[in-house]
Amino acid sequence: RGQAVGHLARSRACAPRLNPPPAPRTPSPPADQRRQSARRRAEPAPARGQGVGVSERLAGSVTLVPAMAAPTGLRQGRDAGYGELREQAEDFLKNYQPMYALDGETPKYVKQMQSVADRELRAFEISVADLEAHEDDELLEAVRTNSCRMADIFADAIDARMPPPSIDGASIQRDAVDVLNDQRQQVQQEGEDNGEISPNDRKQALPPSLLRRYEVYFVPGDSAKLKPKALRDVRAEHIGQLVTVRGIVTRVTDVKPQVSVATFSCEACGADVFQEVPKRTFTPPSNCPSCKAALPPTLQPRGSRLDKHQELKMQEMTEHVPMGSVPRSMVVQLTGERTRTAGPGDEVSITGVFMPVAFSGWKGMRAGLIADTYLQATHVRQHKRTAAAEMADEEAAEKVRELREDEDVYEKLALSIAPEIYGHEDIKKALLLQMVGAPTRVLEDGMKLRGDMHVCLMGDPGVAKSQLLKHICRLAPRAVYTTGRGSSGVGLTAAVHRDPVTNEFVLEGGALVLGDNGICAIDEFDKMEEGDRTAIHEVMEQQMVSIAKAGITTRLNARTAVLAAANPAYGRYDLRRTPGENIALPAALLSRFDLLFLILDRADPELDSMLARHILHVHRERRAPKLDFDAVPEADMRAYVAAAKAVEPAVPPELADYLASTYAAMRQEEVEAGAQTATYCTARTLLSILRMSEALARLRFGEEVAQADVDEALRLMRMSKHSLVDDQDEENKAVDHVTAIYRLIRDRAVRDDGAALPYATARELVVRTTSFSEDQLNETLDIYAGLNVFHLGVTRDITLVN
Repeated sequence: RGQAVGHLARSRACAPRLNPPPAPRTPSPPADQRRQSARRRAEPAPARGQGVGVSERLAGSVTLVPAMAAPTGLRQGRDAGYGELREQAEDFLKNYQPMYALDGETPKYVKQMQSVADRELRAFEISVADLEAHEDDELLEAVRTNSCRMADIFADAIDARMPPPSIDGASIQRDAVDVLNDQRQQVQQEGEDNGEISPNDRKQALPPSLLRRYEVYFVPGDSAKLKPKALRDVRAEHIGQLVTVRGIVTRVTDVKPQVSVATFSCEACGADVFQEVPKRTFTPPSNCPSCKAALPPTLQPRGSRLDKHQELKMQEMTEHVPMGSVPRSMVVQLTGERTRTAGPGDEVSITGVFMPVAFSGWKGMRAGLIADTYLQATHVRQHKRTAAAEMADEEAAEKVRELREDEDVYEKLALSIAPEIYGHEDIKKALLLQMVGAPTRVLEDGMKLRGDMHVCLMGDPGVAKSQLLKHICRLAPRAVYTTGRGSSGVGLTAAVHRDPVTNEFVLEGGALVLGDNGICAIDEFDKMEEGDRTAIHEVMEQQMVSIAKAGITTRLNARTAVLAAANPAYGRYDLRRTPGENIALPAALLSRFDLLFLILDRADPELDSMLARHILHVHRERRAPKLDFDAVPEADMRAYVAAAKAVEPAVPPELADYLASTYAAMRQEEVEAGAQTATYCTARTLLSILRMSEALARLRFGEEVAQADVDEALRLMRMSKHSLVDDQDEENKAVDHVTAIYRLIRDRAVRDDGAALPYATARELVVRTTSFSEDQLNETLDIYAGLNVFHLGVTRDITLVN
């Protein structure tokens, strides 16, 4: 009924031998042996035969041509231990139940198989931790050391145990493979009815890999044998094994289709040829194996299986790099449902099979027997969850609800940032507001008003600027850390290079692009070259990177908040010089920072003694001293910030006059200060006040910005220059708490046209927005009431006496 056709047998070994020796040539057998071989090949193929069948329909009849069996040595190698391992895999899938499962509950993997049958699940995940709990050491060792072969064995076991769909077949979305399979079954049924096809040949109708709607992935779970390794700890002995590596993703390619099963159709006889493609390249059949037509079969894309394929490059962590070495990198291939699970700048742990691949082309001629390696990913774990993942966690949502009920959540969150660093309360509050940010406003004509805040910390050496930057990078869900001397303009924005796969020019994002929707921390900002520093001007205001290189003209998103740390122009701040001479940054750059903190290291016996005790405690106990409250854990802080970012507060109309008058007063103060001004007050300053006010409203989950939020934003702006107070200048001397509280209440009463100020409003103004306590507020009220400056009512409402 046809001539047997052989196809490329797919090796089940994870580490195939490179450049196998050619098979010895044997003399041609006699004619009798050739006829016997032809009869044997015409018999039905065994259930586990290599290759797939070819069917043809000629003159109203259907003929199924079975595939040629694999060579004897290859078949014996494949069948060695196959039956026992498959039985163990089926037993695990059928009977395994976690310890927390209820009596009578459906086994865990039986539920997954039902979801696959209903086409609700495409990623069939098998946990290595579950295999350890199953107490089958042979199966566990086989999965760990021969992962590719075990993935095929588990796939066969799943196919054998696959339950029928539990939902109506009409509600299942059909694809081209379903239509092709139905047509072939109909043709084969007609052939069986006519006696032309044996029922045993039905198994060879379509290859199993073409009919599967799922992929098998091994995930680590809580396995003790798959702890993350450094990239340099993965060696040749791990080839073919399941390993877990940790690093930072530096480059990600686009998701493209990759052929895993190619379907060919002969235009002369209508036969279908299926060819499995285990590698990136394959050789299509040169002629039809059924009719031996001279024309090659035509590739049918709709009948083939195309899987999603993506490639990323990860670099090892800084703490894993030995002294005097450079970071190593590794190529990771993602397929199927594992694509789009990581982006540039993400810190991830990837579990996969460490595989070799031979060089091709001119690289292969130069490399000889040397092979390259890559990691075939089966699981990707993000170490810093995104905002959506934080909101989806019920435990994190409960922590957020508890923090929202706390009246002092703003103070507690700020003081929980880097508690090992003494002081800098206002700087920590500013960094908290930077993580929260403000909503981006999009106008009707398409213009955007950024919501990200930029903060610059400029001060003397030894005031913990770099430590604050590193802590924020560890705390923020997405952050990139770089230094000014080690960064160029191209490294900050984008670079053009050739893709090693397609050999085309592609863009690779720099630090500002990698920090999109996050924070980009730039240390030693003053050490940057002026030409490189101007590269971030567009990013800080337009939130875009414009590229016109190598025929590529485009704009990349760089919606990042810049956190910079710098030293003054002369190393230390010189009080004899003007602030402009000390800062030594252009006005175009300074005006783009929402907050510029000038931190001076000034001698104060009391503060120095407290700082020394704090540092000694940290070194002795290796932890920060206990606060007056329980510090908020980093995970809870990330969840709270993620929930706060979902709020979009509005600015009420009644605050417009107050903001306008405040901005006009700030401009006038700058004119009066002259050369002694530390910043440049422009229209961007007004937008900065709005952004900080909206961030404060987000922290309290308010729908509108309150005046207290504006006052706190203004206070942070004033306190950022507090270190510049000259003890010799009488006008700039720091005032005591009684005078400071009196000025706050007086200014508020004047703004309200002398109306009575309720005690609750005064308490919110003084206690909630400043560092003063309620006892200090009551002390001030009693002092000025005794001086007949304030009149206190029965409920301690305040009236300013003219």
